Amino acid sequence: MSADTDVEALRRQGRIVVVGASLAGLRAAETLRDQGFTGSLTMIGDEPYEPYDRPPLSKQALLGRARPEDTALPRRRDIDADWRLGVAAEGLDRDAEQVRLANGDTVPYDRLLIATGTRARPWIHPEEAALDGVFVLRTRDDSAQLQRKLTAGVSRVLVIGAGFTGSEVASACRELGLEVTVAERGPAPLVGALGGVIGAAADRLQRGKGVDLRCGVSVTALEGDYGGRLRRAHLSDGTAIDAEVAVISLGAVRNTEWLAGSGVAAGPRGVACDAGCRVFDVNGIVTDDLYAAGDVARSPHPLFDYQFLSLEHWGNAVEQAEIAAHNMVCAGTKRIPHLWVPMFWSSQFGINIKSVGVPPLGDQLVVVQGALAEERFVAVYGYRGRVIAAASFDGAKWLGFYQEQIAAGAPFPPEYHTVDRRTETLQPVDPDFPDPHLPTHGPTVTLSGHSPSERRVQFVPSRA
Repeated sequence: MSADTDVEALRRQGRIVVVGASLAGLRAAETLRDQGFTGSLTMIGDEPYEPYDRPPLSKQALLGRARPEDTALPRRRDIDADWRLGVAAEGLDRDAEQVRLANGDTVPYDRLLIATGTRARPWIHPEEAALDGVFVLRTRDDSAQLQRKLTAGVSRVLVIGAGFTGSEVASACRELGLEVTVAERGPAPLVGALGGVIGAAADRLQRGKGVDLRCGVSVTALEGDYGGRLRRAHLSDGTAIDAEVAVISLGAVRNTEWLAGSGVAAGPRGVACDAGCRVFDVNGIVTDDLYAAGDVARSPHPLFDYQFLSLEHWGNAVEQAEIAAHNMVCAGTKRIPHLWVPMFWSSQFGINIKSVGVPPLGDQLVVVQGALAEERFVAVYGYRGRVIAAASFDGAKWLGFYQEQIAAGAPFPPEYHTVDRRTETLQPVDPDFPDPHLPTHGPTVTLSGHSPSERRVQFVPSRA
């Protein structure tokens, strides 16, 4: 029997703990069992529900076409796990190999998967966030509460932030016949994710569907009445908007606070790990008992200049979870990297918007199919002379081809007249992404390599 076989036999036993009863956590647990793991498996989740699907919460659930309680994720197999639900992880003791829970319990592990995902960024003023009518949208309970409010006879909704989630909420509100104002501090909707050129098309789309879109402004205050109910919002341009509901859509916060003081390389940008999902410690040394997957993870990708990428994508969570689980039970020579090409989709205002690759990395853009003014097009992003991403409005059938071009490092601008059915010369333009140091709403891929403007990490002595 080889040494690798001996190691694998041992790794298929013992205690594995998954922190995060999420899409990534569930798919990892299923893969562990598929890969022959026979030891104890513990699933820890801060919500009282088993893993459920989040994308329908800002779409079908708000429209009443699906109940939030009916969004449970389908099971691929029985995972024979000990579920610890409704209690959050509060700390990690790597020396004792224990996860500390908020109720004071501890859960021992031999290997640990961090899949704690993200939460909605809250409104900046807690007393205003507590007003009746102010919502965030991330969880099953959030969606149920917001849907009840939207169907209770409100007259105007304010959406703060025109990223993907905010735009989907605005779309649902218009479909429900509600008046909607969207306040976006960037120059256009979706600008942080797709750039200003595509953002201009999203701007026209929203205005054409009756959205009162206010770009280049921030909400400075939310005002309530004497009963604690939201009644008005004040904007940075000096105007005010009467509204009974405000949906805060200011992006996501990665759930890493519970790892503070653990010696793990974790912070606001996520948990740093290698391409095999193994977590780094604060000194940049890879661990062999800690793994990360899903929205909370950030790892280098060779297709994208080895930038650390944090991906808020459904498909990435599944793929990365399966890679992490495989590597948790396999010996070194059989481990595989996570090299998934990012992919994201959104349905809003009757349009299917989809992207592949990393648009915010692009320094040039060409429209290769359709036209921006037609709200039906495919745009390709270039980076240093090669194809790095593509985005489409109602043109998803073309993106599989461009996904292959991204993986192959194909040259930019593309010259596929037969495929794209174009005869005019492709003229690259600046995709018009905002200054990365300025806040915008809604990027789904975060480039999270070291920024020279940040203070570097202070190294600490390694544990004995």
